[in-house]
Parts: sequence; structure tokens; C-alpha cells
Amino acid sequence: MGSEAVLHLPPDGRLAISGKLSRNDLRRLTNITRSGTVGPTTVYYAGVTAPIISAGVSFTTRTALVESGYSGYWAFLLSTIIAAFSGISWYLIFMRWAYRQTHGRGGECDEISQTSIADKALIIERGPIRTEIKWSAIRSVRSGRGFMALLVDGSDTVLIPDHWFGKDNAKRAAFHEAIRARIEV
Repeated sequence: MGSEAVLHLPPDGRLAISGKLSRNDLRRLTNITRSGTVGPTTVYYAGVTAPIISAGVSFTTRTALVESGYSGYWAFLLSTIIAAFSGISWYLIFMRWAYRQTHGRGGECDEISQTSIADKALIIERGPIRTEIKWSAIRSVRSGRGFMALLVDGSDTVLIPDHWFGKDNAKRAAFHEAIRARIEV
């Protein structure tokens, strides 16, 4: 992967780096941007449906127990316990089904990404898609072992893996410094 990456000056004079994202890069990007293994929508729907299921189970269980000859007290108590367990079980099953198993959406590793530093914006190109992010939109920069991540307001996080620079630490440091110099943080 690192051998495919090139640090170069495009014809318009911008400093640019390009390379392919690896599966490891996508995992790293996912871990930077996600705070958990399930999304907030999943938690919402699991939390909304569990009480509905509990209420339905409680009603049907209580009705069945009363029809079977149980007293009102025992029918209420047993239906409440069974309903609680059914709601908890549904919530746990729903959450397990919703765990995110893979990172990325599928095409991130197939195309070469080019990240360019221009005067007014960071430019990212992958295949036919070109995205310009103004420097004022970059909220923060995170550097870690093997990457630089740019957290952007209103857009996806941008990951610049160190393997794109090969073993040239000076080029990597120059590229990172050029980005940091333009950010208004």
C-alpha cells in the first residue's frame, strides 16, 4: 500500500498526497468517529420497541392466566415478571442484531484517494468525487500511531494514513505541518 502512495505537486502547485485506504485505515477511521458499536438510531428503536413488546406480552399473559383460573393478584404478578423478561430479552436481541460488523461502506479501499493542500481549502479526490473543505470547517486534528485525522464540521472525518508517505518521515512531517499551519483552531 505505501508503495502506491505519492507525495507530489499537481500542475496547479498544491501540495498533495495520494494512496489507497486499507481495511486497517477504515477500522481506525471508524474507531475515531464512532463512540460505540451501535448507532443512536438503533438504541432509540430498541428502547421504543421493548416497552411495546412488554406491554403486549403483559396483556396476553394476564388474559391467559385469568382465563386459566389464576387469581387477579397472581395473574398480574406473573404477567408483569414475564413481560419484564420479554422486554429485556427483546432489547438485548435487538442490540446484538444491530452491532456493526464491518467498517466502511464498501468502495473506500478500491479507489485511490488524493488529499491536496490549497490556500483556501483541503481538497480530497477519490475517483470521480471531489470534495473541498474550507480550513475554517476543520474542528480539530488528531494524530496517532500511523495516521492524522481531521475532524470536520458538517462532513466526514478525513484520515491521512502515514503509510501513504512510505518511509519518508520528512515528507510526512512537512505535509502535517502544512495542514496545521492553515487551521484556525
